[in-house]
Amino acid sequence: MRENFSQESLHQLAAHWAPSQNKNHPFRIYHDTSDFFQIEYGDIVVLNDKAYLVRHNAKEGRFGLDDEVKFWVKRAIDLSNGETKFIKLVFYENFIARIGDISFECFRSPVKEARILNLIGHHPNFMHGFSVPDDQGNVVRILDVIFGLTLADHIWALAARMDHETYFYQYFPEILDKYIECVEAIRFLHEYGEKHGDIRRDHLLVDRDSGQYRWIDFDYNFRHRENIYGYDLFGLGNVLMFLAGMGDALVPYIKTTDLKLYGELNDNDTNIVFNNRVANLIKIYPYIPKNLNRILMHFSKSANVFYDHTTQLLEDLYEFKSCFPGKEVRNEP
Repeated sequence: MRENFSQESLHQLAAHWAPSQNKNHPFRIYHDTSDFFQIEYGDIVVLNDKAYLVRHNAKEGRFGLDDEVKFWVKRAIDLSNGETKFIKLVFYENFIARIGDISFECFRSPVKEARILNLIGHHPNFMHGFSVPDDQGNVVRILDVIFGLTLADHIWALAARMDHETYFYQYFPEILDKYIECVEAIRFLHEYGEKHGDIRRDHLLVDRDSGQYRWIDFDYNFRHRENIYGYDLFGLGNVLMFLAGMGDALVPYIKTTDLKLYGELNDNDTNIVFNNRVANLIKIYPYIPKNLNRILMHFSKSANVFYDHTTQLLEDLYEFKSCFPGKEVRNEP
């Protein structure tokens, strides 16, 4: 039997967890979340007989778009226990992504994300949550909040404090260990026939409590008949390149700061997806070991062979890790 919340009961519940809530505010109550634009601050969403008090819309943090509102993702308070949650409502979109000459049809799939949430349980390298249908059968995901920076912000904070060589020898070894854990987590998905679908550095959060890197936002899916995991693998390569470089090595920036180096670069040195980023980092940082640079070059425009599976990438990463860190790890003259 469905729980019926009265205005009075809702105000009593809200008073425990949101004492600043206007006591005369008439709650709008939603059992159907189809029109997520309608659901605003101070509204109540009822899912599986639980009332959630909506506070704010989430915002997109990708590539500086900090003010781009995600109207389908609501920050809310679970009025049964006061916990803050993200409520991810159903939003469909699709687009074509290209990597070199390969095209991927990408689309949002709430069902896929719900399926993965159920699969991963409490895996430490993923966000946690569960799914529940609303009254119209929309697959709504209720997500725990992860407190911490995106991996991108974490690396940029380090870059503001030190030069690359200090970072590479003193900080990158631990960062690499945590990155490898994240690749292992993606392998776990792939072994169950699932994929993340939107791997990028701002979809990894550095958990403030545990220090672990945790994947978020896996509602994207993609179709490609040659390798269903290919798009994930290129995403992993882009993240590794960002970590090894302590940020992006941007061709336009190099052009304005080091004309000699710029003259030594060519198209084959650049990232196969983002052509303004250098993949051949050894040209910029000659102390980067060759076996690490070889991994990076799998994701360059000059690559003839790509990784087909996360196991191949992991094998190369573990081989590199076995002789790193240490200043003794140097390239041959």
